Amino acid sequence: MMERESSDEEEDRENLISQNSRPNDNGKSTNNRHIPPLDIENGFRSRISGRFRKRYLLAICLPLLILLLYITIDLGKLFRVRAQSVSNAWGDDSNRMRESELRALHLLKQQELELLKMWNYTTSKSNVSVVNSSMIDNSNFFMEDLKSRVYGQISLNKQIQGALLSSHENGGLNSNENYTDSILSSWNRCGKVDQKVSERKTIEWNPKQDKYLLAICVSGQMSNHLICLEKHMFFAALLNRVLVIPSSKVDFEFRKVIDIDHINNCTGKKVVATFEEFAESKKNHLGVDKFLCYFSLPQPCFMDEQRVDKLKGLGLSIGKIEAVWNEDVKKPTEKTVKEILEKFSSNDDVIAIGDVFFAEVETKWVMQPGGPIAHKCKTLIEPSRLILLTAQRFIQTFLGKDYLALHFRRHGFLKFCNAKQPSCFYPVPQAAECINRAVETAGIPVIYLSTDAAESETGLLQSLIVWDGKTVPLVQRPARNSAEKWDALLYRHGLDGDSQVADSALSNTIIIVEWDRQLREYMKKGCD
Repeated sequence: MMERESSDEEEDRENLISQNSRPNDNGKSTNNRHIPPLDIENGFRSRISGRFRKRYLLAICLPLLILLLYITIDLGKLFRVRAQSVSNAWGDDSNRMRESELRALHLLKQQELELLKMWNYTTSKSNVSVVNSSMIDNSNFFMEDLKSRVYGQISLNKQIQGALLSSHENGGLNSNENYTDSILSSWNRCGKVDQKVSERKTIEWNPKQDKYLLAICVSGQMSNHLICLEKHMFFAALLNRVLVIPSSKVDFEFRKVIDIDHINNCTGKKVVATFEEFAESKKNHLGVDKFLCYFSLPQPCFMDEQRVDKLKGLGLSIGKIEAVWNEDVKKPTEKTVKEILEKFSSNDDVIAIGDVFFAEVETKWVMQPGGPIAHKCKTLIEPSRLILLTAQRFIQTFLGKDYLALHFRRHGFLKFCNAKQPSCFYPVPQAAECINRAVETAGIPVIYLSTDAAESETGLLQSLIVWDGKTVPLVQRPARNSAEKWDALLYRHGLDGDSQVADSALSNTIIIVEWDRQLREYMKKGCD
């Protein structure tokens, strides 16, 4: 039985179709037989099992592939970076917009304060009820000042618009559009002042050649002495006397600073003499015949004993020093030409009236452009030629033809100004506000600064002077440098180390005394 079953099994195997054989192979077989039903079922199962093995393989490999990609490429980081960049871009725009709006609010507040000042200023001016000869001049000044202030507010308004529109620069808005330029274009913000020299009130200086007025100036430094000398010239013209320039042994060496010959040439007469010329003409009797002191307090002629001794050291004989009236240098009163002639007229050959820097005589007449004395020149008092040429070269090198000049006095001014009510000593930020207004009005982006202030003050002032979003340079006279040629003339004549020439006269020449006065007057009126 066993042998029978074994032989049947072997026979069955021989009749089975191999799984690796092809259907066409059946026709080539030597034993061409029909496939039994059992073989069909087995073939079907084998095909199904092959498909499942491929799917299992794909199901296993796909997660492995995803895992490998996740390890090599940090997709989470990629998404986070993208999200963060979008967030940062939105945050930058938001911050920029907020900063622009805050800046605009700050500027609006400034504009509000300035408009209130304008309102108070116009109100105070409209309440003036006194009518006099100066009302027209005051009215013209008021209108020009009002135009300047209004223009400043329009300019400020343009800055506000620019600040608000800066965050929308890509939004199709044009921050440069300005509908006021055509209206304001006809107004000259800083036109030349018509000084009307031909219409000024003047007096002829016709001195008697044997009558002299000895100038005595003791108050302050070079600038004060030059103003004192200028006022002495007016007194000499009124009294028909030759003015004697002080000796360098008791005062500054004026010949180095001013052109004395220029004064005589402009008047066409010998109206000014050096002390040496005076001493030569009076060598037989060198002295002051009479002291007619303008000031009585704190001392007659504002001279102490030391000054009197210096005058005597020149070989001058000095008589009694007396004041013609009660006048205090701290509280000077306005005097007229008539009063001067009544008190100071004399037949003596040589007189002196003492320091007159603080004297107030016909102020409007004396302070008019061109001065009170008739002459044929542009200015009666000019710097010496060396100083004038050096100043011109400095301007050509550092400033150009258009610049503002500022005399910023600090040393000693604190005590002097605080004695006044209100004080004339400006804190640096307030001074900067006034200067910025002048820069805005003139439209000139460079300032010559003559000052005795410390570097800490000038540094702060420089940081606060801004126009059109840019810092306005404050140019000061630099220290001597052999590589620079603008001051070569002073160096060749041995004047570069002379303090009265380099520090005082040169700076005053660059500034021009008249502009210095106008600026101080402007600051008093414009920065209450």
